[in-house]
Amino acid sequence: MAKRIWIQAVGLAAAAATAGAVLVIAPASAAGGVGAAFSKGSDWGSGWEGKYTISNNSGSSLPTWTVEFDLPAGHSIASLWDGSYSASGQHVTVKNSWNGNLGNGGSTSFGFNVKYSGSYVAPANCKINGGSCDPGGGGPTTTPTTTTSSPTTTTSTSNPPTTTTSNPPLPGGRGAPYLYMGWGSPPNPQTVMNATGIKWFTMAFILSSGGCNPAWDGSRPLQGGVDANAIAQIKAAGGQIVPSFGGWSGNKLGPNCSTPEALAGAYQKVIDAYGLKAIDIDIENTDEFENATVQDRVLNALKIVKANNPGIQTILTFGTTTSGPNSWGNRLIDQSKALNAGVDVYTIMPFDFGGGADMYGNTIKAANGLRDKLKSTFGWNDATAYSHLGISGMNGLSDQQELTSLDAWTKITNWSKTNKTARLAFWSANRDRPCPGGGVAENCSGIAQNDWDFTRITAGF
Repeated sequence: MAKRIWIQAVGLAAAAATAGAVLVIAPASAAGGVGAAFSKGSDWGSGWEGKYTISNNSGSSLPTWTVEFDLPAGHSIASLWDGSYSASGQHVTVKNSWNGNLGNGGSTSFGFNVKYSGSYVAPANCKINGGSCDPGGGGPTTTPTTTTSSPTTTTSTSNPPTTTTSNPPLPGGRGAPYLYMGWGSPPNPQTVMNATGIKWFTMAFILSSGGCNPAWDGSRPLQGGVDANAIAQIKAAGGQIVPSFGGWSGNKLGPNCSTPEALAGAYQKVIDAYGLKAIDIDIENTDEFENATVQDRVLNALKIVKANNPGIQTILTFGTTTSGPNSWGNRLIDQSKALNAGVDVYTIMPFDFGGGADMYGNTIKAANGLRDKLKSTFGWNDATAYSHLGISGMNGLSDQQELTSLDAWTKITNWSKTNKTARLAFWSANRDRPCPGGGVAENCSGIAQNDWDFTRITAGF
């Protein structure tokens, strides 16, 4: 049966004041529904707009809102219609950009990814190219297909763009240096953003505050502390964050949450707190990475998170040898397939790995080792494997005195761009400041540089 896409407003008064407001996509027969009115954006490859008139259940009219589809770079509108929409309804988490004036004539834009399967029927007066559909109408008249080819774009409404069978890259955040508010003279994130153009940060680290309860460093609250303040500043400047769970040390959630369901619940608290599009599990050390039980618990928890948060991107970050993942890394990848965890990005940390003098060469060798493992496990080709691969380095001097210079990081970034990898990060923005001869420090790189040079390079990824 042909379907149309509608949006039903749920809890509007509360949603206007709540981070990560939620809308429900419901069948056309739903009470209080919202008619879709699509109009093509200025650039087919970068976004569409949909105008919606929201009505509450009593029938009184609320303001017209403009919705911008926040497409990943290089993806067409067809990338959005890839199988997750159903006639029974689906929750879509939107950007935290409500202006609080929903009941008073306010308007705003907020990004989200809509996913749909099936066919579309638009009314006769629907004009896709440069026009709009009236309220109650449908969306694009195309029926997207799924192939193994790369995404392409087109302006035809009868021959839609094709999509890839692999998951799309992060909706932003492909370049996301770590920012740590626990020590290292944390910089003001807006200062870094204004100086470099960076839009995303990987925020570290979410640990256990006792049992299966998440907190920054296991002690700072999710709301009301320095971390939440930094996140608010990043969002106010048009950015977003990927929280990182775990790390090398501290009391981690993986061993403390007794079941995958409990661990998924801990992840969900953080997702809900900030209206997230992506989460990173930095799985290290003997308590998580070198622990088969905890590995499987993490993977099963991520599977639950994916089911409960359509469109969210999940990232695994782990150590590596100079030639690629070690036996525990290989197990993690194999189990992610066996358990159908749906992990989007596998990120290696090519430092403190005996990299020696050639950090560029050994980083690429390690990344290609990961590529080959992803290919053998999932049956992917090179391009698809790269699209699920990330690099998270250490700027300047590593703990083992390995030197990743500005030149080496530029080459690593350019290689990542050329191969269209999914993610690029480094530890950390706190350390992205000069201190030549200063050794390994928490607030500088140990080398001669300008403030934020590594971040500036990463912003170009």
